[in-house]
Amino acid sequence: MLELNKRKEEAKVAKEQKVKAIVRTYYVIEGNKVKLKNKKCPRCGSIMAHHLKPNERWSCGKCGYTEFIGTSKKR
Repeated sequence: MLELNKRKEEAKVAKEQKVKAIVRTYYVIEGNKVKLKNKKCPRCGSIMAHHLKPNERWSCGKCGYTEFIGTSKKR
């Protein structure tokens, strides 16, 4: 019973320590203007993620839209 309570406490602490997205890392300040670093999704308008592996691509986590970059096939 003590071990079960210990695991519950560990799970609770892990949940509290979960890393959240830091919005300020999505923008850069240039002079008096604020500019978005990443692309916006043409479908839903949310910010897209840039992935390098296995293929370089821009991907939207909200609607699933994906743009592949440099679609050269290696054989």
